[in-house]
Amino acid sequence: MHVSSLLLCELQEWKLLRSTMASRFCGVLVLLAVFLSGLNASRPAVNQELSNIFNELWRLDVNRMKPGIDYTLSVQGRAGYVSQGSNVARDQASQPLFSNVNENKLKTTTTISRFMKLLDNYERSTGVTERVTTEELLEISLFLDAVLQTEVMKRAHRYLVSKGQSSSNLRQFKNQLQLIWFNLYHRQRNTGLDSSGFEHVFVGETKSGTEIVGFHNWIQFYLQEKKRHLDYKGYKARDHDLPDQDDHVLNLQFSWHSVVKPVGSAFIGTSPEFEMALFTIVFLINTERSTTVLVNIDQCQMELVVIRHGRSLGTAYPRLLSSNSRHVRQHSQ
Repeated sequence: MHVSSLLLCELQEWKLLRSTMASRFCGVLVLLAVFLSGLNASRPAVNQELSNIFNELWRLDVNRMKPGIDYTLSVQGRAGYVSQGSNVARDQASQPLFSNVNENKLKTTTTISRFMKLLDNYERSTGVTERVTTEELLEISLFLDAVLQTEVMKRAHRYLVSKGQSSSNLRQFKNQLQLIWFNLYHRQRNTGLDSSGFEHVFVGETKSGTEIVGFHNWIQFYLQEKKRHLDYKGYKARDHDLPDQDDHVLNLQFSWHSVVKPVGSAFIGTSPEFEMALFTIVFLINTERSTTVLVNIDQCQMELVVIRHGRSLGTAYPRLLSSNSRHVRQHSQ
């Protein structure tokens, strides 16, 4: 073969090789783009409609306690890692979380005072059948009556009616709330009716004596801390997102009757009707067993998690992502 012919063949092979490499490189880029877009798609966007209605409810919540006025927090140190089921946690908070709370306001605010009467109606351990007395049924009814008279729940009711998820009839809406929050069901198999949404979320339960489940309410936290049944161990947060005294949601660690909850979360200072309204809306406008929505409420960005137990609530809680508008500042930088 002549030298010129040989060079021509090598040139053609090189062009073919370069074309093949370019095609493969483009293919890799396409796959990488698809992968990255999938990652972005997996990150939930802020639900603006729910953020809008929840901020309306926030402004209507006249029974909300004001930080620095009605209560004072002492967040102290960052809690360490504790595995689920462990009863040992290093205490990073030598003082209680609540330095003081305006108990007069707790007692004179109708929804809160009636809420507090419900807190001692339940068996703490799952697997133990709940026995509801006539007096306790009356307490539930009176509490729901008070909640339904608030502007917060009235606005939530109108929103749910507009979405076709609730009847405009107030009596039927009350029955709906009772079914969602107070209907008893089996949380542990082979036992009697041992749990409800209200008990789990607002009161808290223990499982097998080694695990705290539920317990996402600040009033119950304060009352149990005051009775020395509960020991606050410290806050849980990322390094760049330290909590402030006026944060509306806290992620925290605590022990209750000597059982440790590695990470818990709760709204702080809010009224019972505000929390019930938020979680009822998320519960009713979704049909999945487990729902997580990303919302901005006041200066906080959070996820609201709702898990259903049939036609009733299994659990519901907020998960703080950032507070005091830090998410807004970070986005603008």
